[in-house]
Amino acid sequence: MAETSQKTPVDFWFDPICPWAWMTSRWMLEVEKVRDVEVRWHVMSLSVLNEDKLDELPEQYREGIRQAWGPVRVVIAAQQKHGDEVVGRLYTALGTRFHNRGEGPNREAVLGALADAGLPESLADYAESDEFDAELRASHKEGIDMVGQEVGTPVIAVPGADGEQVAFFGPVVTPSPKGEDAAKLWDGTLLVASIPGFYEIKRTRTQGPVFD
Repeated sequence: MAETSQKTPVDFWFDPICPWAWMTSRWMLEVEKVRDVEVRWHVMSLSVLNEDKLDELPEQYREGIRQAWGPVRVVIAAQQKHGDEVVGRLYTALGTRFHNRGEGPNREAVLGALADAGLPESLADYAESDEFDAELRASHKEGIDMVGQEVGTPVIAVPGADGEQVAFFGPVVTPSPKGEDAAKLWDGTLLVASIPGFYEIKRTRTQGPVFD
């Protein structure tokens, strides 16, 4: 009897307003085409991440953090009401409008994304509601607990050498690799995850996110 292949699970935490998380998420969708992997989408929140240090942030960034509550609340509401399977679809719809089309995280873009994702437009009202904030914070905490405090979004968790998940911030990359380049970055991610005690590779960013 032929063995059935089991896809490698990848847990991915994102805030829909983060352009760097968007870059990484598009890479992961490309990886699904070239490697036997399955992405499981989760929300984290830049608002939650920064709520205790708003006074330390520049005013322009503080305003962005305040605006960040809305979209991620809409995603967690969609998940709670319609199931895990809608999260990735809604994220793609939101990110396409926010980032690729440059519409920004406003109500009109959220309404359009909900329609694109085949979800009720009434979910947009949850942008101003704290009804599912407990679930949002729990999802955020799950990702942060795996990777540690001194990070941002995205967070990915992949199997390490013993099969236990190892979480990283990133990879931060632009533009999103396609085809064999996507596969090579994925293989490298698994490789470093297999090394006990590996923590970080980093260099200064010299280019902003390229949306294509």
